[in-house]
Amino acid sequence: GEGEAGPRRLRAAAMAGFVRELERRAGPALRLEQRAAGGVGCVVWDAALVLAKFLETGACPLARRHVLELGAGTGAVGIMAATLGANVTVTDLEELQELMMVNIENNKHLVTGSVRAKVLKWGEDVTEFQPPPDYILMADCIYYEESLEPLLKTLKDLTGPDTCVLCCYEQRTMGKNPEIERKYFELLQRDFELEKIPLDRHDEEYRSEDIHIVSIHRKRAVGPQ
Repeated sequence: GEGEAGPRRLRAAAMAGFVRELERRAGPALRLEQRAAGGVGCVVWDAALVLAKFLETGACPLARRHVLELGAGTGAVGIMAATLGANVTVTDLEELQELMMVNIENNKHLVTGSVRAKVLKWGEDVTEFQPPPDYILMADCIYYEESLEPLLKTLKDLTGPDTCVLCCYEQRTMGKNPEIERKYFELLQRDFELEKIPLDRHDEEYRSEDIHIVSIHRKRAVGPQ
């Protein structure tokens, strides 16, 4: 009967995902499909919006640069970089490839660089992603203690002396989050130099006191090796 159509349609929509529009300064918005099911990585998190909009400020020159996104999820940040002229590889686990590909396809008419999706499992071999990219983008990639070591290994394996890593994360005060965050930055500082990007350099609208963007570089080798 008629009564069934509503709920059934709604369920079908939830299964198919739902679209998040991300406004752009120049031209039409990005249309990003999300998945209601399937754990993290399937919705556009606030940190991804903040990082994507920071890229649009032009603070980092992206045209013709090689960019790699880690833990890309929907691919929002990487696709934004590709609309700004970068040659981008968005990476995540096998189960998120389909979602990334759908979003690349839906936004390809806005891309002025290039963008492709690939599987990259943290801690594993990264030979196929060499030479080192100009930029590595990460939005909200630190929430599991088990993934800290593999993530740091991947960052070390991927970065060259000139690679700029932009890490955007929402500071969370619940449970183990502060502890994991502290440990991550502590471990990171063994091999990398960190510089926090001040809030007044974030996009005027897409910014928040508890969302931080950190610019990360390999420490320069000093003295005899």
